[in-house]
Amino acid sequence: MLRRLILILLLANGGYYAWSHGHLREWGFAPAQEGEPQRMGQQLRPDTLQILRARPTNPAPPVAVSEATPPAGTAAECLQAGVLDERQAEAVRTAAAALPQGSWVLESTPTPARWMVYMGRFEDQETLDKKRAELRARKVDFDRPGGTLEIGLSLGRFTTEDAAKRELASLGEKGVRTARVIQERTETSGFTLRLPAVTDALRSQLDTLRSALAGKALRSCN
Repeated sequence: MLRRLILILLLANGGYYAWSHGHLREWGFAPAQEGEPQRMGQQLRPDTLQILRARPTNPAPPVAVSEATPPAGTAAECLQAGVLDERQAEAVRTAAAALPQGSWVLESTPTPARWMVYMGRFEDQETLDKKRAELRARKVDFDRPGGTLEIGLSLGRFTTEDAAKRELASLGEKGVRTARVIQERTETSGFTLRLPAVTDALRSQLDTLRSALAGKALRSCN
C-alpha cells in the first residue's frame, strides 16, 4: 500500500524522471535493463563463430560416350542413273528383278519439248563460215544444232515456242533475217533409276544392272 502511494506521488511530481533513471529501483520500480548479465550471455560472440563448409558429395560418374565407329559396310549411299528412254527402262527392269525387293525404283522423268532459233541448212562449209562471220560482226551468239540439223547454226534453245519467237524478234532488230523458229524435239517419256540405299552387299550385285544401263553411269543422288 505504501509503495503504491509513493509511486503516485512521484508520478505527480516529476516521477517519470526518477522512474527512467532508476531512482525507484530499490522500491521495486524500474525499467528493465538491456545490459543485464543474462541478456549479455545470450548475445553471439563473433570471435567464436565458425563457418561450416558443406561437404562435397561424390559426383555421379560421367556417362561413358562410345567413340566406336560403325562397323564397316553398314553405310548406305543413294545412287541414280538416267534419263532412260522406254527401251532402256525395260532392259533395266529385267536386270533389276534379281535385286532385293524395295532396293530400286524407276521414277518417271519426262523430257520436255524444246524449240530453237535456227539458221540453215547450208549447202556447204563455206556458206556456214560466212554466216558465222556475219553473226560475230553483229555480236550474236551461236552454236552447233547437232543431229539432223547439221549443217546449220543454233541461235538459242527455249522451253516454250513463245520464248523462241520473242528471241527471233529481238535478233531481227540486230539485222538477222534468215533465222526461224523450229521445234527441236517433242515431249518424250523418260525414266530415272534410283537405288536409295546401296550398301556394300548390294553394290556387289550391280554389275548386271550396269550393263543394262547402256553407258548411263550410276551417280550420287545429291
